[in-house]
Amino acid sequence: MEIKWLKTFIIAATHENFRKTAEELFLTQPAITKHIKRLEENLDIQLFERIGKKIVLTSAGSRFLPHAKEIVSLYDQGLTDFELWKQGYKKRLVIATSPQIAASVLPLILRSFMDKYPDIEVLINVCNSYDIGEEVSDGRADLGLTRIQPTHSTLHCEEVHKESVILVASYLEEEGKEMKERQVLEKYRLITHNHPEYWDFLIKDIKRHYPFVKTMKVNQIEVSKKFIEHGLGVSYLPLSMVKEEINLRKLVEIKTNQITLPYSSTYVLTKVNTSEVDHFVRYFKLEINKF
Repeated sequence: MEIKWLKTFIIAATHENFRKTAEELFLTQPAITKHIKRLEENLDIQLFERIGKKIVLTSAGSRFLPHAKEIVSLYDQGLTDFELWKQGYKKRLVIATSPQIAASVLPLILRSFMDKYPDIEVLINVCNSYDIGEEVSDGRADLGLTRIQPTHSTLHCEEVHKESVILVASYLEEEGKEMKERQVLEKYRLITHNHPEYWDFLIKDIKRHYPFVKTMKVNQIEVSKKFIEHGLGVSYLPLSMVKEEINLRKLVEIKTNQITLPYSSTYVLTKVNTSEVDHFVRYFKLEINKF
């Protein structure tokens, strides 16, 4: 019995269609048919039956499917563990993180964590904040780092950091000036919705005090920062996201006097607390509060 036969069987059982199975596995339909036939010969039983153009599992196929999945899973895990051993690792940690965290605090924390725990292989999956809960819940990631609270009831969610949100403008545009909040919002477009958590409340507060403000939606903080640097607008962004640009004199903080500034929180999402998850969560909580 070959693993490729089992993988073909599992995909075919999912699609109930040999053509779609062939497309997913980048094989020809005759190759798919051959894999299934060889598997059935090896098991000495029929796994599929045809109903028109559709294929469906027989009772034997339904019975064998969970066993096939378990065999393939153990095989893949074994290869993964062996590859880790070859590279000098003993454990693996998959982290799903939002772009905001990946581009700000995570690199420095991750570097020192990997120095401290060299036997843990770390894989980073940068994805939309709204998808991180699902990544952890479905087991594709061991933990999640996000700026929004998930709706998944099966996850443990812990707020590990809270930071100020500030109004920033281009340093070159505002150099040597004492610009106020009102002046900045009259002069520039306000770049909005670049953070998944606080804009719904914030934009209402801004328009209540400054109904004249012109806005422009940009859904990524990194793009927002570049726009601001080039004088295309201003925005309210988390301090950790703009700290480097302020130090480099690319951006400048504008003091506010009317708007109630929100906070930006960082959450850690977990489902199963392995030793490597516990190591990282403790280390992350300690280090992030230094920013």
